Amino acid sequence: MSPPEVKLWQFLRTRPNGLRFRRQHPLGPYVLDFYCPTAHLAIEIDGPAHDMGDNPERDRRRDAWLAEQGITTLRLPARDVMTEFDASTLHILQHCPTQIPA
Repeated sequence: MSPPEVKLWQFLRTRPNGLRFRRQHPLGPYVLDFYCPTAHLAIEIDGPAHDMGDNPERDRRRDAWLAEQGITTLRLPARDVMTEFDASTLHILQHCPTQIPA
């Protein structure tokens, strides 16, 4: 995992708001950086390489495929995770349910 992914995992593994997150979760032809099954939320940490070559188009195809499966993709720039960590984690939790189904 990259340094931003390690930093975020240290937070997500504490099960914030009682939510369970998985790291490096395989789903179909993809491996998600992080996945919350309860929220149907994929979290991708995007470094500079995501803006190069055909990566933006590949990311769009991936996000579209995930959307077809009922999964929302939340993309966070790696630099934001490192410099605006509290805002990044709040942004993630805002995309998750406030009540966990029993």
